[in-house]
Amino acid sequence: MLCTRLTNARFVTMDPAHPVAHDLGIWKGRIVGLDEAVTSLPAREVIDLQGATVLPGFIDAHVHLAWTGFKQNTPSIAGRTRIDDVLAVVEEAVLRKGSPGAWVSIAGYDQRALGRHLTAAELDRVSHGHKVFVLHDSGHGCVVNTAVLELLPAGVPHENGFLAEGAMGAARSLRLPYSQEELAEAIGRAARTCVAEGVTACAEAGIGGALFGHSPVELGAYQLAREKGLLPLRVQLMVAADRLRPVVAHEADGIPRALDLGLRTGFGDDWLSVGALKIYTDGGMMARTAALSSPYEGLDHTGQLQDDPETLTETIVAGHLAGWQLAVHAIGDRAADVALDALERAQRLRPRHGVRHRVEHAGLIRPDQLSRFARLGVSAVVQPNFLRYFGDDYAAIMGAERAPWLYRGKAFLDHGITLVGSSDRPVTDGSPLRAVQFMVERTSESGQVIGPDEGITVEEALRAYTVAGAYACHWEGSAGSLSPGKRADLVVLGDDPRRVDTSRIGDIEVVATYVDGRDRRDGGPEGGEGKP
Repeated sequence: MLCTRLTNARFVTMDPAHPVAHDLGIWKGRIVGLDEAVTSLPAREVIDLQGATVLPGFIDAHVHLAWTGFKQNTPSIAGRTRIDDVLAVVEEAVLRKGSPGAWVSIAGYDQRALGRHLTAAELDRVSHGHKVFVLHDSGHGCVVNTAVLELLPAGVPHENGFLAEGAMGAARSLRLPYSQEELAEAIGRAARTCVAEGVTACAEAGIGGALFGHSPVELGAYQLAREKGLLPLRVQLMVAADRLRPVVAHEADGIPRALDLGLRTGFGDDWLSVGALKIYTDGGMMARTAALSSPYEGLDHTGQLQDDPETLTETIVAGHLAGWQLAVHAIGDRAADVALDALERAQRLRPRHGVRHRVEHAGLIRPDQLSRFARLGVSAVVQPNFLRYFGDDYAAIMGAERAPWLYRGKAFLDHGITLVGSSDRPVTDGSPLRAVQFMVERTSESGQVIGPDEGITVEEALRAYTVAGAYACHWEGSAGSLSPGKRADLVVLGDDPRRVDTSRIGDIEVVATYVDGRDRRDGGPEGGEGKP
């Protein structure tokens, strides 16, 4: 007997062996068959989906759950365009903090809305003896007041209180880590937001590190979230590369640096697992720290690498030798050169087939770099909504020649490169459907078309958020398509993205999100059909 049979729907399976179906059977959280294979079988529950369109659950291959959850509960200056208005929000948040000298966090900072960066002196006027930390929306910078600057080690660079990249990490490290209880609650909040948008699995893009980590024991917070029933979707954890340390392993292992006990990609189960090793090579375009091979338009600099190229290469090679899948953050084309050079060296030292190394963001990729991606078998994990929301600005700072190279689509596919969709939530909107719409039409919110030759079909965009996402996370045996034997992870939509006008795709309603055969939109924890 089936646990559940879903009927009267248009199942778009993403499986070429059975592309479309009308019935789907579920037993103990797995898909057991489609159409005639299950139509006549008895089921404990039969759900009539009333003609809805059903897709495999969306996979967001690059998110920041804890950061998203904390940001949801942090005072925000988003949308403010006047310095005085920003300072009023900061002062209000400071005055709500009763403890003298306490840290006060502020979210939603983007200097582009203000025309310049805030300064430490301006924050001092409203700090009232507290330590103020204003996080840039990109996650690659912050502004702090003098009380924080005075605590930093000598020599940490800043510009009137603005700290970028490693300097920001130094400021973050001054604070005590969040407790696992706080982290688990934040993770749960973010996970519920993901599920509401049809996401059934995601890859958390860097735990435990100086830039985006929240605790040296952050993995335990995800375990706690799972134990407390706060994870309604599957989560794969990328570990920040700065957690690696030198080890004395057997010479035959050839492992120079590792996590304790040799933990690496693949540990865990279908609900919570360790994925790639996250390595940062540069910053971000919002903060103007993405590393370019020629200057930003109107500026006299080319961004910055996180370290010198040889040090970055050594880290990438060490991760490869230790058996990790690598997720190398590279937004600018100069950073991509460093990443590709290092990955090529790593494979030359120890060839590993099927490792599926990834370049996260691949924000600006020159034409000559495409063949290198393909030759190395590297996936491009892009964030289409960056251009949807920030595209006008990004196109302006890249200039007419480089703007068409931003967050490519078709060029990756034409070169046989796996194109993977993701959000980088909470940097911008996490909706997969809105991202799919942009991948097809390449139109920013203002109506500007950016790199129209990079537009792809709706089917190709949906594949980036299902089949390709599963492939990038080594989940293709259990997710990514509605195929017998795979997990019953699916999203029920109010319309078919392939049949509506492209401009309407982002507004399609997410009716239900099933994980392990159960609708999780109420935030319900793990446990598939047929489980107690």
